[in-house]
Amino acid sequence: MKNLTKIGGVATVAAALALTGCGGGSSTGPETAQGGGTGTDVSSLTSVNEKPAADLEQGGKVTLPLGNIGPDFNGFSNNGNNADNTALMAPINPVAQNGGGQGGCWETDFEGKVTPNPDFCESVESEVVDGKQTVTIKINDKAVYNDGSPIDVKAFQNTWNILKSTDGEYDVVSSGNYPLVESVEPGANDKEVIVKTSSPVYPLDSLFYGLINPNVNTPEIFNNGFSGEMHPEWMAGPFKVDQYDTAAQTVTMVPNDKWWGDKPVLESIVFRQMESSAAIAAFKNGEIDAVSANTLPLYKQLEGTANSEIRRGQRLFAGGMNINAQRISDVAVREAIFTAVDRPAIRNVRYNGLNWEEPSSGSMMLLPFSEYYQDNYPVTETGADAAKKVLTDAGYTANSAGIMEKDGAPISFQVANFGDDPTSLATTQTLVDQLKQAGMDVGIAQFGSAEFGKVIGGREFDLSLSGYTVGSDATEAVKQFYDSKTNTNELGDAELDKKILDLASIEDNAERNKAAMDVEKEHMAKYFSMGVVFNGPQISFVRTGLANYGPSLFQSLSQVPDWTTIGWEKK
Repeated sequence: MKNLTKIGGVATVAAALALTGCGGGSSTGPETAQGGGTGTDVSSLTSVNEKPAADLEQGGKVTLPLGNIGPDFNGFSNNGNNADNTALMAPINPVAQNGGGQGGCWETDFEGKVTPNPDFCESVESEVVDGKQTVTIKINDKAVYNDGSPIDVKAFQNTWNILKSTDGEYDVVSSGNYPLVESVEPGANDKEVIVKTSSPVYPLDSLFYGLINPNVNTPEIFNNGFSGEMHPEWMAGPFKVDQYDTAAQTVTMVPNDKWWGDKPVLESIVFRQMESSAAIAAFKNGEIDAVSANTLPLYKQLEGTANSEIRRGQRLFAGGMNINAQRISDVAVREAIFTAVDRPAIRNVRYNGLNWEEPSSGSMMLLPFSEYYQDNYPVTETGADAAKKVLTDAGYTANSAGIMEKDGAPISFQVANFGDDPTSLATTQTLVDQLKQAGMDVGIAQFGSAEFGKVIGGREFDLSLSGYTVGSDATEAVKQFYDSKTNTNELGDAELDKKILDLASIEDNAERNKAAMDVEKEHMAKYFSMGVVFNGPQISFVRTGLANYGPSLFQSLSQVPDWTTIGWEKK
């Protein structure tokens, strides 16, 4: 049996879904809106002020804030896997951008449709014969790294060799479908890649959505070589690093003279690390050109800012209870946490005054407007009494202080909170209060926004109100979140791992996603490691006249659909 396919389907958004914090990024509040549900026209969930590049002023500068810059710049590793790193790397290193709407061989539109990215991969063809798959990739002849070395088969081989690793030497976020690849070899020349798999891999964009430079070829370089070091010589993109100021925590980018694709409109981009309060002041003072206002205090502070407009859409985010199971190791305690949480009450605090409504989401992998979505939240009866019953059934009893304990050890932990946004703190405090009512000794561990990557990536927390970006296909996410060998909690079992391995060979999108969602449902009910509390809106205050910037759904996690076209309208 033979099946020859030109590639073009639904994207996973990211080879590794990026860690994201829950911080924010008229006098009666914003206009009424709600999260997308079944049948939603997804175009209504974007807002970018789309303009042709030819109609914009040539030149100019855009300055944008980030919650953290570094300290690790390797987005393929656990320490570098966060949304701010994804945004920072998008203009300067799309060849390795394993997140957002562009990465390596692939690019994505706002609906989630994926096609080959001609800047790097001119064509991708897949042939299946007798259950074996051969993928032929033709690389753009002009594609080179900043150091002048070609982007060729060696980058594909290095990516495969590192990401297929299951022995733990490389601190990869997820091995994805790379263990199913048997070989990566040159074809007619080094600009043609022949990939052979042990069984068919779907969706195909789960492979080579981001390429690892051949110079990153040892565990030491991969795990530690990007700590405080950006290595711009190993990058390739329309912009290049002009200056990384570690003292001021800024990165300045200018057009890359080695770039072979469309030339950028802008003459420079500046990213600045800022806490929420500093970013608000900087936008109002005209120092930065856009800022997120996903909570009411941020929105109210920005409301009425001169020379600005509001762009509003759906945030690609699923988060809430991100539990570190190495610290909260008893599954009964984790189940009690899921049971104690009143998710609508937390959302009421989170979105108070924003006129935003959404249903309780039951998936880390898909948003409720996805045609493949199903509610997998593992608890139906909730509240303090129900949570105490879970603990009592597991052998816990209340001590003299009312704290549930077992074998003399009370349940005690902290919830990590990042940044200085008051709504984020109030949301965290609401969760803490709910857990206290269930007989747990819970406090708040406060960190700055700049510490997010270090604390979450380094697993230096007990529980955090944080989460991950969300794609339009669950195939990669189910591997990252629920495979026992790749998820950060190391929770799972051989039966679930086998189901995850097998589903990657299901060609039908609906059938494959149903299999992935069923794995999530089973994993959540067994292990209680991550539970969705909210998704939320993306509300951006943007300088008037800034084009091709704003909530972009699957096309861009950094709110820039194409870094070569972002720019200023002509005056």
